[in-house]
Amino acid sequence: MHIPDGFLNAQTWAPAYLISAGAISYSLKKSRQDLNDRQVPKLGVMAAFIFAAQMVNFPVAGVASGHLLGAALAAILLGPWSAALILTVVLAIQAVFFQDGGIAVLGANVLNMGVMAVLGSYLAYRLLSRVLPGAFGRNVAIFLAAWLSVLVAALMATLELGLSYNAHQVPVSLILPPMLVWHLLIGIGEGLITVAVVNFVEKTGFSGGDQVNGKGVGR
Repeated sequence: MHIPDGFLNAQTWAPAYLISAGAISYSLKKSRQDLNDRQVPKLGVMAAFIFAAQMVNFPVAGVASGHLLGAALAAILLGPWSAALILTVVLAIQAVFFQDGGIAVLGANVLNMGVMAVLGSYLAYRLLSRVLPGAFGRNVAIFLAAWLSVLVAALMATLELGLSYNAHQVPVSLILPPMLVWHLLIGIGEGLITVAVVNFVEKTGFSGGDQVNGKGVGR
């Protein structure tokens, strides 16, 4: 899902940089307003966890693999603004030091995984957690929100590749079906991992119970 350099033309990655910069600037402003001294270290811990977790691949259908995206996980536990900052830092480190995703297209990758996947999953979680009662309903909401985050990021990447059709000569109609099919499956792994981690950190008190219960810094 990390788009490498050379796959997007300047007419696509340049606006993506501007949109991402605006979104991250707003997230930084909101995080400064919402976070207190006790919560700030949790951002570092979550960033480190997501960075490490993204290095571990899990098999998909025996012929492909996926890894944790972490957008829904961070958004549910720490709120969407902090989650956007966390994903941006992780994606920037991966691009600069590990060549996982390009430098020129970093704005597009941030937009896909650090902005749209975060906001989409958080809004889905907030809505679903209100209509699905009880602990089981909350877990279903977490799973579906995490699953959706993967699809949102994959769809955004596909649309950007389609907008850059002249750069790689592959029409979006050929990219979209396999991208969505594989990420439908990858999203299942994302959902299961997210449910397990959210429940674990709730029991250990990492999140203070705020975001898991739909309150606190995410508003």
